[in-house]
Amino acid sequence: MSQRSLHDRRVVITGASSGVGRALALELASYSAHLMLVARNKQNLADLADELSARGAASIEVVAGDVTEPALRARIIEHVIASWGGLDILVNNAGISTHSRFADSSEETLRQIMELNFFAAAELTRQCLPMLREGNNPIVVNISSVLGHRAAPLNSEYSASKFALRGWSEAIRAELSKDDIEVLLVSPATIETDFFDHLVGRSEPMPWGNRKGITAEQAARQIVRAIRLRRHEIYPNWRGRLLVWLNRCCPGLVDRLMSRYG
Repeated sequence: MSQRSLHDRRVVITGASSGVGRALALELASYSAHLMLVARNKQNLADLADELSARGAASIEVVAGDVTEPALRARIIEHVIASWGGLDILVNNAGISTHSRFADSSEETLRQIMELNFFAAAELTRQCLPMLREGNNPIVVNISSVLGHRAAPLNSEYSASKFALRGWSEAIRAELSKDDIEVLLVSPATIETDFFDHLVGRSEPMPWGNRKGITAEQAARQIVRAIRLRRHEIYPNWRGRLLVWLNRCCPGLVDRLMSRYG
């Protein structure tokens, strides 16, 4: 099958105000894509829209709000229909985490993380499916994590949400194949963003220290390449690929390594 063209494509990106979402919008702008940016920080979205215009984006729409709210998701659909009349690419990128022991956390924290990292992505995708079925080489891109393959201590809620996202992605990939809608799962390890500055809670120090990851721009370039090449899943940095490989081949060893951080 030929590579997917990104020129003039209609794209919705959640969590677009910073990190990977922002970098991905900038990368796609160079393909003259139509971009709809979704995030809570309205000012950051407005600043990004100015940069995207300079990069060559065909059109830019901004929808500020919390994607966990049904009303906001309905507003996204309304904007897509009114502005473009259809959709080609949906990027579910919005996400949050916490860093604490499960026993010291709360039901509220668990539900907050699951609502954004999993339920919001699933329900927005469900609402976008009628438009994607009519789209041009449509694809759903779910930004997951290597912790959706191997959970880590002090990240139980986040890991659970990413396991759910991965399982759901694999299921709908098969279901949507008859509609020619592709699903790309992105499972990175550490990315250098402000993600850890916005944790829901932190009651424990990071036991593995401040290990250097790849930049958001590097991740975005790999994601765009994977979209073009019609990949099903990518691990944007080598540490993530190594952890997944070790967990498949030597799960007992990884268990012992993880217990050191527990």
